[in-house]
Amino acid sequence: MTDSHIITDTASVHVEDTGRAGPALVFLHYWGGSVRTWYPVIECLTARCVALDHRGWGRSSAPETGYATADLAGDAQAVITALDLDDYVLVGHSMGGKVAQLLATRRPAGLRGAVLVAPAPAKPVPIPDGVRAQMATAYESRESVLAALDVVLSHAPLSDALREQVVEDSLAGASAAKREWPARTILEDVSADLARIDVPVLVVVGEHDRVEPVEVMRGNVAGVIPGARLDVVPGAGHLLPLERPEQLAARIDTFCKELTSWHW
Repeated sequence: MTDSHIITDTASVHVEDTGRAGPALVFLHYWGGSVRTWYPVIECLTARCVALDHRGWGRSSAPETGYATADLAGDAQAVITALDLDDYVLVGHSMGGKVAQLLATRRPAGLRGAVLVAPAPAKPVPIPDGVRAQMATAYESRESVLAALDVVLSHAPLSDALREQVVEDSLAGASAAKREWPARTILEDVSADLARIDVPVLVVVGEHDRVEPVEVMRGNVAGVIPGARLDVVPGAGHLLPLERPEQLAARIDTFCKELTSWHW
């Protein structure tokens, strides 16, 4: 994969691109992740894959402000435009899934579909203040990250290398990026235009997801996006790209091949 930085209105976004010809998959990671979150999935795919670090994460810049869902969607759109992608599918996980939903409501040119992986709902479900307080301190130390990983984020065991990656990516996040998601962005209601989504949508969730449970995905995402389908992955938690990369990649591949305008 080749590295580059794409300058948006208020950030420098780190992008990795396999550069293969043809339609592209555009990957948006979860709160606490990075482009590395998608490596196990990308390794299983033959399509062109473009993965970006959201502002404040990975190797992207970290402005003090600008972490609303619209800001993150704007960054993703700037990447798509800069790379001249005219035939692509959005693949968004958790926070990235909320970003993908908002971006899809704008009907950007070239968008052929969206795969939402355990996405945060566009219309948020109630989150107790105590839970958000725990989220605000979840990425403060190695111990707190591992606790979040074992108690909340994952169900299937991860290798030592992947556990270390999760720790590194979570700790490396900028203070503003760590703060703004639980304090504000997760609470934003960006559902007003969901009915405008006019491309196929697949919602994928782990059977044992404790962050975005199956019933929430069924009622608050798949149930409110026109024509969306729900697919449950057995034996998995919230970190599907790391816990079940082969199964997730297979679902993405099948979804893309079902798109009538998707040419391989």
